[in-house]
Amino acid sequence: MSQQNSILKASLLVAGTTIGGGMLALPVMTGLGGFFPSLLIYLICWAFMFGTGLLFLEVSQWVDKNANLVTMAETTLGLPGKIAAWILYLFLFYCLTLAYVVGCGELVASWIPALPAGYGPWLFTALVAPLVFKGAKVVGKLNVWLMLGLGLSFFLFVVLGASYVRTDLLGYMNWRGSLIALPICFTSFAYQGIIPTLIEYMNHDIRRARTSIFIGTLIPLGAYILWQWLILGIIPSGELVEAMNLGQNAVQPLSQVLDNPVVYSLGNAFALFALVTSFFGVTLGLVDFLADGLAWEKNSKNKLLLCCGIFIPVLLIQAYNPHLFLKALELAGGIGCATLLGLMPILMVISGRYKQGRTAGYHLKGGATVLTLMLLFVLFVLFWTLYY
Repeated sequence: MSQQNSILKASLLVAGTTIGGGMLALPVMTGLGGFFPSLLIYLICWAFMFGTGLLFLEVSQWVDKNANLVTMAETTLGLPGKIAAWILYLFLFYCLTLAYVVGCGELVASWIPALPAGYGPWLFTALVAPLVFKGAKVVGKLNVWLMLGLGLSFFLFVVLGASYVRTDLLGYMNWRGSLIALPICFTSFAYQGIIPTLIEYMNHDIRRARTSIFIGTLIPLGAYILWQWLILGIIPSGELVEAMNLGQNAVQPLSQVLDNPVVYSLGNAFALFALVTSFFGVTLGLVDFLADGLAWEKNSKNKLLLCCGIFIPVLLIQAYNPHLFLKALELAGGIGCATLLGLMPILMVISGRYKQGRTAGYHLKGGATVLTLMLLFVLFVLFWTLYY
Protein backbone atom coordinates (compact mmCIF):
# COMPACT_ATOMS: atom_id res chain seq x y z
CA MET A 1 0.00 0.00 0.00
CA SER A 2 2.83 2.42 0.81
CA GLN A 3 4.41 1.72 -2.59
CA GLN A 4 1.09 2.40 -4.33
CA ASN A 5 0.73 5.60 -2.32
CA SER A 6 4.20 6.79 -3.33
CA ILE A 7 3.43 6.02 -6.99
CA LEU A 8 0.26 8.10 -6.73
CA LYS A 9 2.07 11.04 -5.16
CA ALA A 10 4.88 10.82 -7.70
CA SER A 11 2.36 10.65 -10.55
CA LEU A 12 0.68 13.81 -9.28
CA LEU A 13 4.08 15.46 -9.05
CA VAL A 14 4.69 14.68 -12.72
CA ALA A 15 1.17 15.79 -13.68
CA GLY A 16 1.47 19.04 -11.74
CA THR A 17 4.78 19.82 -13.40
CA THR A 18 3.37 19.07 -16.85
CA ILE A 19 0.14 21.07 -16.68
CA GLY A 20 0.87 24.76 -17.02
CA GLY A 21 0.52 27.84 -19.15
CA GLY A 22 0.95 25.86 -22.34
CA MET A 23 -2.53 24.49 -21.79
CA LEU A 24 -3.95 27.95 -22.44
CA ALA A 25 -2.18 28.17 -25.77
CA LEU A 26 -3.04 24.71 -27.09
CA PRO A 27 -6.59 25.39 -28.40
CA VAL A 28 -5.46 28.64 -30.02
CA MET A 29 -2.60 27.01 -31.89
CA THR A 30 -4.72 23.99 -32.86
CA GLY A 31 -7.72 26.06 -33.95
CA LEU A 32 -6.56 26.05 -37.55
CA GLY A 33 -6.25 22.25 -37.52
CA GLY A 34 -9.48 21.34 -35.75
CA PHE A 35 -10.40 18.94 -32.95
CA PHE A 36 -9.57 15.50 -34.39
CA PRO A 37 -6.27 16.42 -36.08
CA SER A 38 -5.15 18.04 -32.84
CA LEU A 39 -5.88 14.82 -30.94
CA LEU A 40 -3.42 12.97 -33.17
CA ILE A 41 -0.79 15.67 -32.53
CA TYR A 42 -1.42 15.34 -28.79
CA LEU A 43 -0.96 11.57 -28.86
CA ILE A 44 2.24 11.74 -30.90
CA CYS A 45 3.77 14.43 -28.66
CA TRP A 46 2.68 12.60 -25.51
CA ALA A 47 4.28 9.34 -26.72
CA PHE A 48 7.50 11.12 -27.68
CA MET A 49 7.81 13.06 -24.42
CA PHE A 50 6.98 9.93 -22.41
CA GLY A 51 9.76 8.18 -24.31
CA THR A 52 12.34 10.90 -23.64
CA GLY A 53 11.41 10.74 -19.96
CA LEU A 54 12.31 7.04 -20.02
CA LEU A 55 15.60 7.93 -21.73
CA PHE A 56 16.38 10.29 -18.85
CA LEU A 57 15.64 7.39 -16.47
CA GLU A 58 18.16 5.29 -18.37
CA VAL A 59 20.83 8.01 -18.19
CA SER A 60 20.14 8.53 -14.47
CA GLN A 61 21.64 5.09 -13.80
CA TRP A 62 24.99 6.23 -15.22
CA VAL A 63 25.51 9.26 -12.97
CA ASP A 64 25.78 9.96 -9.27
CA LYS A 65 22.60 10.21 -7.23
CA ASN A 66 20.73 13.54 -7.35
CA ALA A 67 22.53 14.58 -10.55
CA ASN A 68 20.69 17.23 -12.59
CA LEU A 69 20.20 17.42 -16.34
CA VAL A 70 23.42 19.37 -16.85
CA THR A 71 25.44 16.70 -15.04
CA MET A 72 23.79 14.00 -17.16
CA ALA A 73 24.75 15.88 -20.32
CA GLU A 74 28.34 16.33 -19.16
CA THR A 75 28.70 12.64 -18.23
CA THR A 76 27.51 11.39 -21.60
CA LEU A 77 28.41 14.20 -24.02
CA GLY A 78 31.37 15.83 -22.30
CA LEU A 79 32.03 19.55 -21.96
CA PRO A 80 30.14 20.48 -25.18
CA GLY A 81 27.07 18.72 -23.77
CA LYS A 82 27.37 20.59 -20.49
CA ILE A 83 27.66 23.96 -22.24
CA ALA A 84 24.74 23.16 -24.55
CA ALA A 85 22.57 22.06 -21.62
CA TRP A 86 23.37 25.28 -19.76
CA ILE A 87 22.48 27.49 -22.71
CA LEU A 88 19.31 25.56 -23.58
CA TYR A 89 18.13 25.50 -19.97
CA LEU A 90 18.48 29.26 -19.65
CA PHE A 91 16.82 29.84 -23.03
CA LEU A 92 13.89 27.58 -22.13
CA PHE A 93 13.25 29.02 -18.69
CA TYR A 94 13.63 32.65 -19.75
CA CYS A 95 11.16 32.06 -22.60
CA LEU A 96 8.69 30.51 -20.17
CA THR A 97 9.13 33.34 -17.66
CA LEU A 98 8.53 35.86 -20.45
CA ALA A 99 5.37 34.05 -21.56
CA TYR A 100 3.94 33.88 -18.04
CA VAL A 101 4.73 37.52 -17.22
CA VAL A 102 3.03 38.65 -20.45
CA GLY A 103 0.05 36.30 -19.98
CA CYS A 104 -0.55 37.22 -16.33
CA GLY A 105 -0.02 40.89 -17.09
CA GLU A 106 -2.75 40.78 -19.74
CA LEU A 107 -5.16 39.19 -17.25
CA VAL A 108 -4.34 41.78 -14.59
CA ALA A 109 -4.89 44.58 -17.10
CA SER A 110 -8.27 43.12 -18.13
CA TRP A 111 -9.44 43.19 -14.50
CA ILE A 112 -8.25 46.77 -13.87
CA PRO A 113 -9.63 48.92 -16.72
CA ALA A 114 -8.11 52.07 -15.24
CA LEU A 115 -4.61 50.64 -15.51
CA PRO A 116 -2.63 52.37 -18.30
CA ALA A 117 -1.82 50.23 -21.33
CA GLY A 118 1.31 48.15 -20.95
CA TYR A 119 1.43 48.34 -17.16
CA GLY A 120 -0.14 44.92 -16.48
CA PRO A 121 3.12 42.89 -16.60
CA TRP A 122 4.91 45.46 -14.44
CA LEU A 123 2.16 45.39 -11.80
CA PHE A 124 2.02 41.59 -11.83
CA THR A 125 5.80 41.33 -11.43
CA ALA A 126 5.78 43.86 -8.60
CA LEU A 127 3.23 41.68 -6.77
CA VAL A 128 4.86 38.27 -7.24
CA ALA A 129 8.61 38.99 -7.42
CA PRO A 130 8.84 39.46 -3.61
CA LEU A 131 7.35 35.97 -3.18
CA VAL A 132 9.98 34.48 -5.52
CA PHE A 133 12.61 36.34 -3.49
CA LYS A 134 11.24 34.81 -0.28
CA GLY A 135 11.64 31.32 -1.73
CA ALA A 136 9.97 27.93 -1.90
CA LYS A 137 8.67 27.82 1.68
CA VAL A 138 6.51 30.90 1.25
CA VAL A 139 5.44 30.00 -2.28
CA GLY A 140 4.71 26.40 -1.22
CA LYS A 141 2.09 27.54 1.29
CA LEU A 142 0.45 29.80 -1.25
CA ASN A 143 0.65 27.13 -3.95
CA VAL A 144 -1.72 24.84 -2.03
CA TRP A 145 -4.48 27.43 -2.42
CA LEU A 146 -3.52 28.20 -6.00
CA MET A 147 -3.77 24.51 -6.96
CA LEU A 148 -7.14 24.28 -5.19
CA GLY A 149 -8.34 27.29 -7.16
CA LEU A 150 -6.94 25.79 -10.35
CA GLY A 151 -8.81 22.51 -9.92
CA LEU A 152 -12.08 24.13 -8.79
CA SER A 153 -12.16 26.77 -11.54
CA PHE A 154 -11.37 24.17 -14.22
CA PHE A 155 -14.10 21.84 -12.96
CA LEU A 156 -16.75 24.59 -12.84
CA PHE A 157 -15.64 25.95 -16.19
CA VAL A 158 -16.04 22.52 -17.81
CA VAL A 159 -19.41 21.83 -16.13
CA LEU A 160 -20.95 25.18 -17.01
CA GLY A 161 -19.30 25.49 -20.43
CA ALA A 162 -20.21 22.02 -21.69
CA SER A 163 -23.74 23.10 -22.61
CA TYR A 164 -22.30 25.62 -25.10
CA VAL A 165 -20.29 23.04 -27.08
CA ARG A 166 -21.38 22.71 -30.73
CA THR A 167 -20.71 19.40 -32.48
CA ASP A 168 -20.55 21.10 -35.89
CA LEU A 169 -17.49 23.10 -34.76
CA LEU A 170 -15.76 19.89 -33.65
CA GLY A 171 -16.11 18.43 -37.15
CA TYR A 172 -13.79 20.99 -38.76
CA MET A 173 -10.47 19.44 -39.92
CA ASN A 174 -7.29 20.81 -41.53
CA TRP A 175 -4.48 18.27 -41.12
CA ARG A 176 -1.68 20.49 -42.38
CA GLY A 177 -2.84 23.35 -40.19
CA SER A 178 -2.62 21.12 -37.10
CA LEU A 179 1.19 20.98 -37.42
CA ILE A 180 1.40 24.58 -36.22
CA ALA A 181 0.68 23.32 -32.71
CA LEU A 182 3.73 21.02 -32.52
CA PRO A 183 6.04 23.47 -30.65
CA ILE A 184 3.35 24.37 -28.10
CA CYS A 185 2.59 20.66 -27.56
CA PHE A 186 6.23 20.11 -26.63
CA THR A 187 5.95 22.82 -23.98
CA SER A 188 2.67 21.41 -22.69
CA PHE A 189 4.05 17.88 -22.20
CA ALA A 190 7.35 18.94 -20.63
CA TYR A 191 8.10 17.49 -17.19
CA GLN A 192 11.58 15.95 -17.58
CA GLY A 193 13.27 18.54 -15.38
CA ILE A 194 11.58 16.96 -12.38
CA ILE A 195 13.02 13.47 -13.09
CA PRO A 196 16.08 13.77 -10.77
CA THR A 197 13.72 14.75 -7.94
CA LEU A 198 11.32 11.96 -8.89
CA ILE A 199 14.06 9.31 -8.85
CA GLU A 200 15.21 10.41 -5.41
CA TYR A 201 11.61 10.38 -4.16
CA MET A 202 11.16 6.81 -5.44
CA ASN A 203 14.42 5.70 -3.73
CA HIS A 204 15.96 5.04 -7.16
CA ASP A 205 13.40 2.34 -7.94
CA ILE A 206 13.37 2.71 -11.74
CA ARG A 207 10.36 0.46 -12.26
CA ARG A 208 8.12 2.51 -9.95
CA ALA A 209 9.49 5.75 -11.36
CA ARG A 210 8.60 4.56 -14.86
CA THR A 211 5.05 3.74 -13.73
CA SER A 212 4.74 7.17 -12.13
CA ILE A 213 5.83 8.88 -15.34
CA PHE A 214 3.32 6.88 -17.37
CA ILE A 215 0.39 7.70 -15.07
CA GLY A 216 1.57 11.26 -14.47
CA THR A 217 1.70 12.06 -18.19
CA LEU A 218 -1.66 10.41 -18.91
CA ILE A 219 -3.42 12.81 -16.52
CA PRO A 220 -2.43 15.95 -18.50
CA LEU A 221 -3.25 14.16 -21.77
CA GLY A 222 -6.81 13.54 -20.55
CA ALA A 223 -7.13 17.10 -19.23
CA TYR A 224 -5.88 18.56 -22.52
CA ILE A 225 -8.34 16.51 -24.57
CA LEU A 226 -11.24 17.67 -22.39
CA TRP A 227 -10.04 21.27 -22.56
CA GLN A 228 -9.64 20.98 -26.33
CA TRP A 229 -13.17 19.61 -26.74
CA LEU A 230 -14.58 22.49 -24.71
CA ILE A 231 -12.74 25.40 -26.36
CA LEU A 232 -12.87 24.17 -29.96
CA GLY A 233 -16.54 23.24 -29.47
CA ILE A 234 -17.43 26.77 -28.33
CA ILE A 235 -15.16 29.07 -30.31
CA PRO A 236 -15.20 28.95 -34.16
CA SER A 237 -11.85 28.29 -35.82
CA GLY A 238 -11.80 31.77 -37.35
CA GLU A 239 -11.95 33.39 -33.90
CA LEU A 240 -9.13 31.14 -32.67
CA VAL A 241 -6.95 32.01 -35.66
CA GLU A 242 -7.54 35.70 -34.95
CA ALA A 243 -6.58 35.10 -31.31
CA MET A 244 -3.41 33.38 -32.50
CA ASN A 245 -2.51 36.39 -34.66
CA LEU A 246 -3.08 38.69 -31.67
CA GLY A 247 -1.02 36.48 -29.32
CA GLN A 248 -3.98 35.81 -27.01
CA ASN A 249 -4.67 32.78 -24.79
CA ALA A 250 -7.62 30.42 -25.32
CA VAL A 251 -9.91 32.15 -22.81
CA GLN A 252 -9.82 35.68 -24.20
CA PRO A 253 -11.94 34.93 -27.35
CA LEU A 254 -14.73 33.54 -25.14
CA SER A 255 -15.94 37.07 -24.38
CA GLN A 256 -16.81 37.49 -28.08
CA VAL A 257 -18.81 34.27 -28.51
CA LEU A 258 -20.45 33.72 -25.09
CA ASP A 259 -23.22 35.75 -23.52
CA ASN A 260 -22.57 34.18 -20.10
CA PRO A 261 -20.18 36.34 -18.03
CA VAL A 262 -19.94 33.65 -15.32
CA VAL A 263 -18.39 31.10 -17.69
CA TYR A 264 -16.00 33.72 -19.05
CA SER A 265 -14.99 34.77 -15.53
CA LEU A 266 -14.37 31.15 -14.55
CA GLY A 267 -12.23 30.74 -17.65
CA ASN A 268 -10.21 33.81 -16.73
CA ALA A 269 -9.80 32.53 -13.16
CA PHE A 270 -8.55 29.19 -14.45
CA ALA A 271 -6.15 30.98 -16.81
CA LEU A 272 -4.72 33.04 -13.96
CA PHE A 273 -4.28 30.04 -11.64
CA ALA A 274 -2.64 27.99 -14.42
CA LEU A 275 -0.23 30.77 -15.33
CA VAL A 276 0.69 31.76 -11.76
CA THR A 277 1.36 28.20 -10.58
CA SER A 278 3.56 27.60 -13.63
CA PHE A 279 5.24 30.98 -13.15
CA PHE A 280 6.31 30.14 -9.59
CA GLY A 281 7.62 26.72 -10.58
CA VAL A 282 9.68 28.15 -13.45
CA THR A 283 11.10 31.18 -11.63
CA LEU A 284 11.99 29.33 -8.43
CA GLY A 285 13.70 26.66 -10.51
CA LEU A 286 15.58 29.33 -12.45
CA VAL A 287 16.78 31.03 -9.25
CA ASP A 288 18.07 27.70 -7.89
CA PHE A 289 19.69 26.79 -11.22
CA LEU A 290 21.53 30.11 -11.47
CA ALA A 291 22.61 29.99 -7.82
CA ASP A 292 23.98 26.46 -8.20
CA GLY A 293 25.64 27.16 -11.55
CA LEU A 294 27.30 30.35 -10.30
CA ALA A 295 28.14 28.76 -6.91
CA TRP A 296 26.41 31.62 -5.13
CA GLU A 297 25.18 31.30 -1.60
CA LYS A 298 21.46 32.06 -1.52
CA ASN A 299 21.64 34.99 0.91
CA SER A 300 19.46 38.07 0.60
CA LYS A 301 21.92 40.08 -1.50
CA ASN A 302 22.55 37.31 -4.01
CA LYS A 303 18.87 36.37 -4.27
CA LEU A 304 18.04 40.01 -4.98
CA LEU A 305 20.64 40.08 -7.76
CA LEU A 306 19.32 36.82 -9.21
CA CYS A 307 15.71 38.07 -9.16
CA CYS A 308 16.78 41.28 -10.89
CA GLY A 309 18.71 39.25 -13.44
CA ILE A 310 15.55 37.27 -14.18
CA PHE A 311 12.79 39.87 -14.13
CA ILE A 312 14.43 43.03 -15.50
CA PRO A 313 15.39 41.52 -18.91
CA VAL A 314 11.96 39.90 -19.22
CA LEU A 315 10.14 43.16 -18.46
CA LEU A 316 12.28 45.10 -20.93
CA ILE A 317 11.65 42.55 -23.69
CA GLN A 318 7.88 42.55 -23.16
CA ALA A 319 7.86 46.35 -23.06
CA TYR A 320 9.40 46.34 -26.54
CA ASN A 321 6.91 43.71 -27.80
CA PRO A 322 3.90 43.30 -25.45
CA HIS A 323 2.17 40.46 -27.36
CA LEU A 324 4.70 37.68 -26.92
CA PHE A 325 2.64 35.14 -24.95
CA LEU A 326 2.18 32.62 -27.77
CA LYS A 327 5.50 33.37 -29.47
CA ALA A 328 7.47 32.88 -26.26
CA LEU A 329 5.72 29.56 -25.59
CA GLU A 330 6.31 28.50 -29.19
CA LEU A 331 10.03 29.23 -28.91
CA ALA A 332 10.17 27.53 -25.52
CA GLY A 333 8.63 24.37 -26.94
CA GLY A 334 9.90 24.27 -30.50
CA ILE A 335 13.49 25.10 -29.58
CA GLY A 336 13.98 24.88 -25.79
CA CYS A 337 11.96 21.74 -25.02
CA ALA A 338 12.68 20.11 -28.37
CA THR A 339 16.45 20.38 -27.88
CA LEU A 340 16.96 20.14 -24.11
CA LEU A 341 14.19 17.64 -23.33
CA GLY A 342 13.88 15.94 -26.72
CA LEU A 343 17.14 15.93 -28.67
CA MET A 344 19.57 15.90 -25.74
CA PRO A 345 18.33 12.68 -24.05
CA ILE A 346 18.42 10.87 -27.39
CA LEU A 347 22.02 11.95 -27.99
CA MET A 348 22.92 11.10 -24.38
CA VAL A 349 21.60 7.56 -24.71
CA ILE A 350 23.20 7.06 -28.13
CA SER A 351 26.54 8.17 -26.68
CA GLY A 352 26.13 6.12 -23.53
CA ARG A 353 25.01 2.91 -25.24
CA TYR A 354 27.08 2.87 -28.39
CA LYS A 355 30.15 4.97 -27.55
CA GLN A 356 30.66 4.39 -23.83
CA GLY A 357 29.23 0.85 -23.77
CA ARG A 358 26.75 1.41 -20.93
CA THR A 359 24.20 -1.40 -21.08
CA ALA A 360 23.50 -2.35 -17.46
CA GLY A 361 20.15 -1.64 -15.81
CA TYR A 362 16.94 -0.33 -17.33
CA HIS A 363 16.91 0.80 -20.96
CA LEU A 364 14.19 1.89 -23.37
CA LYS A 365 13.25 -0.99 -25.64
CA GLY A 366 13.46 -0.80 -29.41
CA GLY A 367 17.19 -0.26 -29.78
CA ALA A 368 18.61 1.90 -32.54
CA THR A 369 15.36 1.79 -34.53
CA VAL A 370 13.33 3.58 -31.85
CA LEU A 371 16.12 6.07 -31.18
CA THR A 372 16.38 6.86 -34.90
CA LEU A 373 12.62 7.42 -35.22
CA MET A 374 12.62 9.69 -32.18
CA LEU A 375 15.61 11.59 -33.55
CA LEU A 376 13.93 12.13 -36.92
CA PHE A 377 10.75 13.36 -35.24
CA VAL A 378 12.47 15.93 -33.02
CA LEU A 379 14.56 17.17 -35.97
CA PHE A 380 11.32 17.64 -37.92
CA VAL A 381 9.87 19.69 -35.06
CA LEU A 382 12.98 21.86 -34.95
CA PHE A 383 12.86 22.35 -38.71
CA TRP A 384 9.15 23.23 -38.57
CA THR A 385 9.71 25.76 -35.76
CA LEU A 386 12.57 27.51 -37.48
CA TYR A 387 11.25 27.63 -41.04
CA TYR A 388 7.44 27.84 -40.78
